[in-house]
Amino acid sequence: MSDMRIAMIGYGEVGSILAEDLRVRGVAVTAYDLKLDDPSRAAPLVAHAKQRGTQLAASPAEALRGATLVISAVTASQTVAVAQACATAFPAGAFFLDFNSASPGAKIAASTLINAAGGRYVEGAVMTSLPPYRIKVPLLLGGPDAPALLPLLNDLGFAAKVASEKLGVASATKMCRSVMIKGLEAMVIESFTTARAYGVEDAVIASLYETFPGIDWEKQAAYFFQRVIEHGRRRSEEVREVAQTVREAGLEPFSASGTAERQAWVADLGDAGLFGTRGTPGFARSADWRTEADRVLAHLARNKD
Repeated sequence: MSDMRIAMIGYGEVGSILAEDLRVRGVAVTAYDLKLDDPSRAAPLVAHAKQRGTQLAASPAEALRGATLVISAVTASQTVAVAQACATAFPAGAFFLDFNSASPGAKIAASTLINAAGGRYVEGAVMTSLPPYRIKVPLLLGGPDAPALLPLLNDLGFAAKVASEKLGVASATKMCRSVMIKGLEAMVIESFTTARAYGVEDAVIASLYETFPGIDWEKQAAYFFQRVIEHGRRRSEEVREVAQTVREAGLEPFSASGTAERQAWVADLGDAGLFGTRGTPGFARSADWRTEADRVLAHLARNKD
């Protein structure tokens, strides 16, 4: 692995975790992120890269130079745009692993750009939250070049398996799962905050325990509040891709569209500082979901007509 070079396009939570774990294995990683173009947002990325030995690039083309594998780990809405940016200077024969939570249609559009540039496009679908598993997160691969990439990824420490050699199958699996998972996050936040407003949260939770005894609703609610407050912007973009996936199947995405709006709404509150200072250790880290729900309710009361 010492002679491999990996280009990481996107150095947010996902990209930085993957780069960190790859560096531990002695793999050279060069990363590019749009935030590097903004001095007000670049400092944390520069500090992390320096600490972990990741080389930062000034452009996607610079990051791609000499790469064997390119990993795209950006927000869902940028899936095709990143493929387009990379296609202008793509290393011939290199693999392009699309780690983004995008619809089958977006993945197919991205693959057309990369393959036309001489690359080998493989879609990736991350099947659960990345942080607890890190590089070992369950990963579904798709596309004609997926079987060829599989052994390389698993040698690097990934926990990947091929879902299908047909593009779109892996991402469809991910998107349909997200209808449920991201929807459940939004429903718990909406239900529990409303219950708190009426003073019936204990009764509601007791009823949920009776119906679904295998779920620790108090712990799950705290986790959902934390994740949506901290990552609601990225999640809302993903769920808009989920909604597009539902449309591509011929259905109107009533649930997914509402989930995207609720996730974005919580993200807006987080950006406004309602839950503390974003990026600090205490941000969105309450062990009791009631703390965050009370902040939301107090905000609504202050802004009530």
